[in-house]
Amino acid sequence: MKDLLENVYQLSIAVLLLCSVISVRLLKNLKRERKLSSFEYTMYLIIRIAVLLWLASFLLIHYGT
Repeated sequence: MKDLLENVYQLSIAVLLLCSVISVRLLKNLKRERKLSSFEYTMYLIIRIAVLLWLASFLLIHYGT
């Protein structure tokens, strides 16, 4: 049961990261067409920071000393 929950957890993280990357890409394309609203720009920054923080924590947890 624990293995199943861990697999579901890892899959959910993968899906969230994929959605985040797609959202950032869409906002980046939108940014080329027009100026982003303050909400869109804030969302763009928060998603990018969150992905970078997740990546840093993942690397430290799995490959840190």
